[in-house]
Amino acid sequence: MICNECAYCDYDEQNDEYFCSVNLDEDEIYRFLQSGSNECRFYTPYDEYKIVRKQN
Repeated sequence: MICNECAYCDYDEQNDEYFCSVNLDEDEIYRFLQSGSNECRFYTPYDEYKIVRKQN
């Protein structure tokens, strides 16, 4: 899993860095940080052609 390929990975031009745009509440952030796992359960592969396939 590569964060740069995730649909939630956005670029902030002002800070010149990438960040995760998943909207988590405090409890979800705490559980995510305490899990100790390198796997992100919010990972969603970005597919720019997904809409095109639905149209065909």
